[in-house]
Amino acid sequence: MMQCPIDGTQLVITDRSGVEIDYCPQCRGVWLDRGELDKIIERSTAYTPPPPPQSSYDDRADHSHRKKKKRGGFLEDLFDF
Repeated sequence: MMQCPIDGTQLVITDRSGVEIDYCPQCRGVWLDRGELDKIIERSTAYTPPPPPQSSYDDRADHSHRKKKKRGGFLEDLFDF
């Protein structure tokens, strides 16, 4: 097994969307082998998010009471440990 170059913790290997990645559970650093980033990019372009659910709610109504949620994208989902 490999050790984290930052803090020396033993890296954990996990499969994310068919791509095997190494990450440090301590500092949360992620290391990719040759070609793995290309696979992640290929799969991200093939991913199309589902359409938002239909609602009878009037979107023009006052939204001052709601907080806007930041959209993280596929990388946030991929590397969420």
